[in-house]
Amino acid sequence: MKQVNLNNPMEVRTVGFSALEEALGPVGTTLFIKQFDLGHGDYTKEKYDTDDISIEEAGNLMRAFNK
Repeated sequence: MKQVNLNNPMEVRTVGFSALEEALGPVGTTLFIKQFDLGHGDYTKEKYDTDDISIEEAGNLMRAFNK
């Protein structure tokens, strides 16, 4: 096994990602890393502070997005 310079954050990160990919594969590595994302904002507050839109408005937004 290669000696890792623990004082070099980039080397530690590179070797760590390689170990994860070897053990878990690319999908497993992604799922593992996503566990550490705590998100941001206050979903509950934003959910209730956002005005509801009509079905027609939602349709218009989807059509505009698909263009």
